[in-house]
Amino acid sequence: MVMSVRMAPPLPLILLLMIQGVYSADGGWGVTYSSSHICALKDSTVKINCRYKYPTDHMITEVFWTNTDSFDSPNLFKDSKYSERIQYLGDKQHDCSVRLTDVRHTDSHEYYFRFITDKEKWIGAPGVTLDVTDLQVESEGERVMEGDSVTLTCKSRCSLTDTSTFIWFRNTQTLNDTNKKLILPSVRRENAGDYSCAVQGHKLTSPPRRLNVIYPPDKPVISISSSGVIVEGDSVTLTCSSESNPPVHIYSWFKENQTSSVGSGQTFSISNFNSSLSGWFYCVPQNEVGSQRSDAVSLTVKSVSSLSFSVGFGVGLCVGVCGASAAQLIVMYICRRKSLRRKASECKPENDDVSNDTYTALELNTRSCDLYDTLTPNRKRMK
Repeated sequence: MVMSVRMAPPLPLILLLMIQGVYSADGGWGVTYSSSHICALKDSTVKINCRYKYPTDHMITEVFWTNTDSFDSPNLFKDSKYSERIQYLGDKQHDCSVRLTDVRHTDSHEYYFRFITDKEKWIGAPGVTLDVTDLQVESEGERVMEGDSVTLTCKSRCSLTDTSTFIWFRNTQTLNDTNKKLILPSVRRENAGDYSCAVQGHKLTSPPRRLNVIYPPDKPVISISSSGVIVEGDSVTLTCSSESNPPVHIYSWFKENQTSSVGSGQTFSISNFNSSLSGWFYCVPQNEVGSQRSDAVSLTVKSVSSLSFSVGFGVGLCVGVCGASAAQLIVMYICRRKSLRRKASECKPENDDVSNDTYTALELNTRSCDLYDTLTPNRKRMK
C-alpha cells in the first residue's frame, strides 16, 4: 500500500504581516497610535489613544494590551502589577484607547494593542514606548555670589506631555512663578534655600536642590568686655562679630595710625592696660570671598587718682547743687541728730537710775527739752 504524506501548508504571509503590526496588502488590518512615544511623570496618569481596524467579515472575540510582541504575550489586564491600575477605554469595534494610573519607573516599556477575531489574531507592532521620569531642578551651580543672576530650570529626562504650568517652592513655601525657568536677576542672601518644582495637575515634586548664596563679611561690630571706665591696670577684651557666608576664617586687629596688625582671632585681649595703649581700635574679618573693616572703638585709660577726684567732686557738687538729693538729706540728718542729742543731754536729770536699759521720761517743763522724749528710751523713775 502506498502511503502519501501531506505537508502542512506554510504560514500565510498575511499572518506574518499581522504579527509585525504592518498593514496587510488589502488594507483591512491595522492599529494606529496617537503617539509612538510618551513621557510621563512618576505617579501621574497616562492615556494612550488608539484606533484599530479589521476586515468586515471578522468578529472581535478578545482585546487587550500587552508589553511584548510575541504570540504568547501576557494580558496586562490579568497581570497583578497592572490589573488595579490599567483601564480599557475602548470597545470591540475600533477604539482601543487605554489608561494607566500611578505610573512607576518599572512601567517604562513598549506597549502593544492586541486583538483576536473569530478567524485571525493581530498585534499592533511597533507599539507605544512609555518613559517614566522624575523631575529635577538644575542650576549653574549650588554656590552663587550675592548680586549675581541665577536661573533654575525644572527638567525631566524627556519632553513632558503637559508642561504649561509649573509650581516652584523654596523651603516648602510656594513662589509666585509658573514658568519652567525660575530667574533670580540679582540674588540676595534671603534667596538661599532648598528649591523644588512640580507640574500643575501632577502629584510629583522634584527633590530639593540647595541654592547657597555666598557673600563677604558684612557690617562687623566690636563689643568691649568692660562696660564702664577702664582703670589703669585693668584687662580689656574686644570681640569682633560679623555675618558672612562662608564663615569668617581670619580676624585681624589694627590700631589707628599703625600699618601692621596688633592681634588676630575673633577676640583681642589687652592685660594691664595703661595710658600708652589708649587709642582707636578696629577689626577686619575675612572669608574666602572678601573682607570688611569695622568701625573703630576708643579705649581710654583713667588713673585711680583722677577717678577718686571725680567721684568726690561729683558728690560735693551734688550736695551744693541738687535740691533734696540723697547726699544732702544724709548730711542734714546727721547734723540734726547731733543737735537733738546735745539738747537731750542738757535735760537729763542728775539722779537717773537705770534698770534694764529702761527709763521713765521726766516731766520736763522747759520747751527746749521736748524732743528728749522722742530720742531716748523710756525711763522708769525709781521711787
